[in-house]
Amino acid sequence: MIEVDEFELWRDRDEDSPLIIRGDARIPSDAKATVVICHGFKGFARWAFFPYLADQIATAGLGAITFDFSGSGIGEDRENFTNPDAFTNNTFTQELDDLDAVIAEARVKDWIGEGYGLFGHSRGGGVAVLHASRNPDVRALVTWAAISDPNRWPADVVARWKALGYIDVHNARTGEIIPLSTAILHEVEALGETILNIDAAASGVRSPWLVIHGDSDETVPHFEGERLHRASSDVSELRLIEGANHAFDARHPLTEPPQALDSVTRDTVEFFCRHLAALTM
Repeated sequence: MIEVDEFELWRDRDEDSPLIIRGDARIPSDAKATVVICHGFKGFARWAFFPYLADQIATAGLGAITFDFSGSGIGEDRENFTNPDAFTNNTFTQELDDLDAVIAEARVKDWIGEGYGLFGHSRGGGVAVLHASRNPDVRALVTWAAISDPNRWPADVVARWKALGYIDVHNARTGEIIPLSTAILHEVEALGETILNIDAAASGVRSPWLVIHGDSDETVPHFEGERLHRASSDVSELRLIEGANHAFDARHPLTEPPQALDSVTRDTVEFFCRHLAALTM
């Protein structure tokens, strides 16, 4: 068994309420390197396959860090949306800053050495691409069902969103409806072609990159994974998983990994082990 260290980071915002990041670190005593894992929109660190993936990475001899983005809305119990205001006001740049904060804390605690691996699912995959394109310390990148464009909304939704000042987001897992403010919309409109341009960032990734996407993904179409691979073909490998959906057939809570999840997890662990083996903590 790999010991799990829980951590909590507070990002101060002067007069505003601090942003809180909670996470788990699985660091084997002889780890050569560590992988940082980013969840997606409406996701959280202990959802379904994230603990399973982290356990498999740690069992293979690498460290694994999972965390809840400060805007995830997940509270202290690490399971439920008890902080809806955080979710309402979350943005892409906030998540990028959260990831920087986690990596900085991991360096202080000697959980990360000279380089590290990075993983992202769905929107977390887009965040991982943006981060990797600007950070040469990322030595291996894996994305599952990653978005290739931060602008996800049709014109009629945007018009209604601006008129109301929010849109309602439905969580199929819990049945909750949580409003999403226009903060992220305005940010994407202002920065979507520059610092939040995921497709352009993909062409700037220099680390080995495994792009995995289900060809039956109902949330992020597989052409987005193909688009990322085309932009980064010098460094990336593309694997389309026949019949797999957005979560690679996983459900929460995960009791037994389905075949698609087991397959992509094995490929992911092998990829990280191969490309991080030469690093030292």
